[in-house]
Order: sequence, then structure tokens, then C-alpha cells
Amino acid sequence: MKRISLQWRITLMTVLLIGVTCVAMNLLLCSSGVYYMDTIADSLQGGGTVILNEEGTASFDPQLIAPNEELTIVVDGAQGRFRTTNWYITAAVTLLSGILAYFVSGRALKPLRSFASQVEMVQMTNLADMKIDEDVLPEFKQLSRSFNQMLERLNNAFAAQRQFTGNAAHELRTPLALMQAQIELFISEHPGLQPETAELLGLLQEQTERMSRMAKVLLEMSELRSVPCEDDVELGPLSEEVLTDLAPLAENKGIALNCAGDALVIGSDTLLYRLVFNLAENAIRYSRTDSSVTVSICDNDSHVFLRVEDQGPGIPKQYRESIFQPFFRLDKSRSRAYGGAGLGLALVWEIAALHGGTVEVETSSENGTTMLVSLPKRSAASTEQ
Repeated sequence: MKRISLQWRITLMTVLLIGVTCVAMNLLLCSSGVYYMDTIADSLQGGGTVILNEEGTASFDPQLIAPNEELTIVVDGAQGRFRTTNWYITAAVTLLSGILAYFVSGRALKPLRSFASQVEMVQMTNLADMKIDEDVLPEFKQLSRSFNQMLERLNNAFAAQRQFTGNAAHELRTPLALMQAQIELFISEHPGLQPETAELLGLLQEQTERMSRMAKVLLEMSELRSVPCEDDVELGPLSEEVLTDLAPLAENKGIALNCAGDALVIGSDTLLYRLVFNLAENAIRYSRTDSSVTVSICDNDSHVFLRVEDQGPGIPKQYRESIFQPFFRLDKSRSRAYGGAGLGLALVWEIAALHGGTVEVETSSENGTTMLVSLPKRSAASTEQ
């Protein structure tokens, strides 16, 4: 029952109500109609009783009045036709009522469909600009007003979260930089350290650098909304530049880097560079030795598609959405070895959403993974609006 739409529920309830009403009226009309037909037949036969049953037998008093046998048969046959006609009318009225109820309920639910279509347009990136139309029927006005208030509260909550993250990351950068400098200075001034001390200092230096990178990414994520996205960006040359910068990392693992295709999008050159860089770097780190990583770009009339293919171990199906959450790491031991904090793909998701696009795991198996970024094509005019 839960899968039936509201329109069909209203239609079925209306048909049921009208059907029950028609059946009840039919029974009442049939009983009263047959009763009065019998009364008419009795009066026409001068008080004699005429009974025509299924066997065709009849009884009447021939001394009072000449029996009109034809009239008696007509009256008795009319009773059957009366009942049949009533049932036909009941079925027709019920069916017609159901059809009318379906279309009338559909028109009555039109404001609800309009409300649903507006709700579907709400995204995390447009909370500040999105507002549901409140010029609707009184029954939906309070719902629209409450939903707009909820959007405002959500936008304020996200803004406060971004501000807190940015402030925390900014405050952490200075002491972390100071700690890094002190550790490096201590190591340079004491070259003859014992192995245990040197190992401890190396671990401290590694973790401090990791925390510094984490603070930098958090600060970047908090400042994404302030970056203008009005540049004409050619993804082909941008991807080639990314692969050039990542070439030393790939050479260490014997990984071949390939780039194919090109397309133009409107956005931030800096942010899109970071998007491709994070995806390609992630693919290189998790690909097998002596394999390849390919960045391919294509487009259609409405979207640009960027794919990053690796030859790594693959991503389990149950984690293909979770990997875009902040601080989520599929393999914590390997992430620590690579200095990862679980923010790279989260930043990719934020950048794609800021450009009105999406990122997802298109395919993944034990032979590798393909990450797909879909970005809408936008003209300069639409961007200015």
C-alpha cells in the first residue's frame, strides 16, 4: 500500500465510496421498485394474485375479472430487466466516477507536484539562493514556509561549520609549522643521535607534516565558496599539466601516465586543477607497480565527463559512496604510509559540487577503478546570471 501514489489512493477511496453508495442505492431501489410493480400487478388483476415463477405456473381468480395474462408477463419481466439495468447503471457510474476522481485528484495535487519539483532542485551548494514559492494554496503555504525556514537553518549551520573548520585549521597551521621547524633544527644540530631517538624524531616529523597537510586541506575546503568560478578552463591541457607534476611519483612505481581528450568548462582553474590532481595522485598511489593511469575527457551537448582509470585493487561496493566522506579511509594502514588523512576525495566531491557537477565510482573491480566526474556545460551568460 505504501508504494501506491497519493493520487491513486484518492482515486481508489473515491471509487470504493461511490461503489458502496451505488450498491446500497441499487438494492433499495430494486426492493422498492419490485414491491410497487407487484402492487400494480395485483390491482390490475382485480385483487387476484398472479405468480409467475421459473416453472411458468400461474394462479389467479377467473370469476372476478378476465385475466390479462400478457400484462402479467410484462410486469413480471419488467422486474428482471429493472434489476439488470440498475446493476449496469451502478457499474457505469462507479467506473465513470473513478475516471473523474483520478483526473480531478491529479489537478488537486498539482501544487504538491510543483512543490516536489522545487525541492528536488535544492542542493548543498545553493541553499543560500534556493527558496520555495510561498504563493500557493493555503494548505501548502505553511509547508512551504516551514521548508524555507529549514533551508535557512541548514545554510546557517553549514556556514558556521565551514567557518569553524577554517578558523581551526588556520589556528593549527602556525603551531604545526613551529613544531616542524623545531624538529628539523634539533635534528640538524644533533647529527649523532641514538637510533631510538632518531626514529622517534622521524615519527614526530612525519606526523607533524601529515597534520600540516590536513590543516591545509581543511582550510582550502572552508574557503571553496569564496573562490570565483568564471574561468574558461580547458581540461585537456590542465590534465596534462597535472600528470607532468605527478610524473616523479609515477616513475618511482614504474607507472605510465596517459591523457586523452579535451573539453571546455566554466569554473575555477585552481580548483579544477586540484580536483584532477587529487584523483590522479590517488590513482597513482593505489595502482600496482608497472601499471598505468589514464585521464580521459569527453563531452556531449550538456555535460563534460572526466574519467581517471587506475589498475589498483578496486573498491568494495559497500564503500563506493563512503569514500567521498571526510576522514574516511578504506585502508588505514596504507593511507598512513602515504600520508593520507581521508580528505582528498572529500575535497574532490566539494569542488565538483561547487561547479554543479558530481563525482562517483563508475566501475571498480580487482583489475582497477574508474572515477567519473560529470560537470555541466555553462555559458558565460548563464554564469553571470
